[in-house]
Amino acid sequence: MKKKKALSGLMAVSLLTVIPLSSGHAEKPQWTNVNTYEEQDGSKFNSENYDFVKFSQIGSKLKEIEKLSNRVKVEVRGTSADGNPLYVVTIADPTTQGKFGKVKALRKQMFKNPGKAQEWVANNPDFKVPIMINGSIHGTEFVGSDAILQLIERFATQNDSTTKDVLENNILIFNVVQNPDGRIDATRFNGEGIDINRDFITQSQPETKEMVELIKEWNPMVFLDTHGYVKNYQPNLQGLIEPCTPPHNPNYEYDLYGKWAYKQAEAMEAEIMKDHENYSGSLYQNMKGTYIPLRDDSAGWDDYPPIFTPMYAMYHGAYGHTLEAPTNDWDGVRWMYNSIMGALKFATANKQSMITDQIEVFKRGINFDHPFHKEGLFPKAYILPLDPKDPTVTNKAVNHLINNDIEVVQAVNAFEADGVSYPKGTYLVEMDQAKAGLANTMLWDGEDITNDTPAMYDISAWSLPELWGFEAVATQNPIKVNGTKVNKVTGQGTVSGKGPFLIPNSSVQSVNLVNALLKQGIPIVRDAQGNFFAKAVANQVSEAVKESGLQIGTAEVPADAVGITSLKVAILKDGGMGKQKSHAGTKLALKRLGFDVTEVTPVEVAKNTLNGFDIFVYSGTESLISTNLSEANKEFGLQNAGQLNEFKANVTSFLNEGGKYIAVGAGASRATKTLGLTDDIINVGGSNSNGIVKVDYEGNGLTAGYGEDDIGFVYRPTWFTGTDNDEVVATLADSDNFFVAGHWKNNITAKGQAVIVKEQNKDVTLIGLEAGFRDHPDYLFRLLSNAIFEK
Repeated sequence: MKKKKALSGLMAVSLLTVIPLSSGHAEKPQWTNVNTYEEQDGSKFNSENYDFVKFSQIGSKLKEIEKLSNRVKVEVRGTSADGNPLYVVTIADPTTQGKFGKVKALRKQMFKNPGKAQEWVANNPDFKVPIMINGSIHGTEFVGSDAILQLIERFATQNDSTTKDVLENNILIFNVVQNPDGRIDATRFNGEGIDINRDFITQSQPETKEMVELIKEWNPMVFLDTHGYVKNYQPNLQGLIEPCTPPHNPNYEYDLYGKWAYKQAEAMEAEIMKDHENYSGSLYQNMKGTYIPLRDDSAGWDDYPPIFTPMYAMYHGAYGHTLEAPTNDWDGVRWMYNSIMGALKFATANKQSMITDQIEVFKRGINFDHPFHKEGLFPKAYILPLDPKDPTVTNKAVNHLINNDIEVVQAVNAFEADGVSYPKGTYLVEMDQAKAGLANTMLWDGEDITNDTPAMYDISAWSLPELWGFEAVATQNPIKVNGTKVNKVTGQGTVSGKGPFLIPNSSVQSVNLVNALLKQGIPIVRDAQGNFFAKAVANQVSEAVKESGLQIGTAEVPADAVGITSLKVAILKDGGMGKQKSHAGTKLALKRLGFDVTEVTPVEVAKNTLNGFDIFVYSGTESLISTNLSEANKEFGLQNAGQLNEFKANVTSFLNEGGKYIAVGAGASRATKTLGLTDDIINVGGSNSNGIVKVDYEGNGLTAGYGEDDIGFVYRPTWFTGTDNDEVVATLADSDNFFVAGHWKNNITAKGQAVIVKEQNKDVTLIGLEAGFRDHPDYLFRLLSNAIFEK
């Protein structure tokens, strides 16, 4: 095998590195790491580490390859949460370079005229198909990006028959390091503490948004997501290749996906096994195959929620696979390299039939023809009414839908649907569109799948209308309305009258506006219903209101309104227990509400007290105040029993001096009991349980802005009994159907029980709902601001 050009300079050391590789791979060179001061040599969360390629090396290596090959295009597509570059490498044969725009335009025809697109595919067998490979979305799973670097060099420089065949039929798009922050810090999460591979319904992080744009741009036929580490999941089946176990999300056209995804997984397994004698470790040399969940299991590794990267890509018609290498070493890199090569060979051999079925997904959407779905699952349309005073929540939802390739129209006249009149300006998502499955999974209420499967891998409910707080009315009847396509909503707020001004406690943006005005020195009071009043004239508030998107008018200030001030909030920091930052979602929710939030570690609270703060928020694992921690976790928590006693004393002193303590979720509630701040019984459902619940809120004070038969979200559900000494302000609905959607066995024991309580003799609030979960349930964020502002 010969390279097109001899590598020189920095690239004199090949990226096809360290391990001896079989035919189709480069020879073994020696690798020298360049460790920069900010990068970790390995991760404490992995059982083994190796001399993986440091992030600081990757940019220069990619540029050097680009100079040496006329097949390669290297781009920086934005930056991570910590400002690190996001590298995308596109590889195609030289005849295709410069024609990517045409290829993308042809791909767009799949959504406009899928029948004609299928005819074109049948008559043009030399077309090229985009295949996307995503590198190391979890920073500790180093092998994915290392395998991608080897693949980039191979397809940039080699001329063997397999390489040429793949490039004659495909365009390869590599997102080289999806999570550079995590690779640098050797953590699973990004710089904001978010697991990016749980963010594809919320899309709160820059890395997620970049990937969404990339998927929309190319609409890949195959999407491969590189991970680790799964070994001995089944005896001698090493690693994991999806497709998944049931339950499968009903919004997929799963018959078309499953037809090819399983065969492609077997092809990847075969490619790994063909090379298994060249692995150095006995684990690999003795393997009998890989673990394919759909084939080898019945439950526990599902593709149900659209939060994972490959599952999200499936809604864009891609054949999505998660690939989990067995070990964190060069054998793991080889396994990943081989699995990707198997996928590429299979896609090349079957591209015409695979792309025809991908287009069929979009044809079904446009024709409103879903032959394998339950009747009524897909409504004819969703109607999104607009709140004239606070349109911010609906506007956010509309922009989110548009950003996900979902068509939204706005009515130019008033219309009627199902006997209800709607004004002009109402938004509609008509469901006869190409990506109807993605639209429906974002807008439906969800379903209770508790009895469908014994276990779920992650969340089982995520309804945007319910958890973001906007109305989406499903209609099963055709709607006749004149509408214009919406490309982006850019609503500005307005001020009318001379003041004082009513700011309703209605949304994240309304609370953010209040905090912005407090920081300007504007006097604000809050009434028992949680609404705010700014005592100012119009020109003092107009700029902030304009930015907020709210429509603010003059109102009389109620006599019971109480003044509020800008408050300093501390949140207990989880540095990475259990490979995650359990407080990160709540921290981001508080920031989006406009609060100044400072992270404080358990040791800092023990040593330095909480002086200078008004609010102390505990959201996350109870292990933060445990002294019995593993080697991987102990640096994030308290170091000894003495520090635990100091922590308790300092929190108690903080409360005695007028501070406010707020616990959010199961772990924090249990920790509150440990700290002696509550005598309640903390009841916790299984760690596998989560979903949307009906909640009866008291409707003022701590729960202002919420009412009876309202919505909440639970993850590791938590409820409180023995609350005689508490003020109970919210309970799970006292009905057998209080659990709306998700997976929660034996939930009936929690029916009617307390989920938000406040201690009567100290300023301690326990919120059993996950009010800031992964920066997702916007509708519940105001429970946090209520708890903060409530006197």
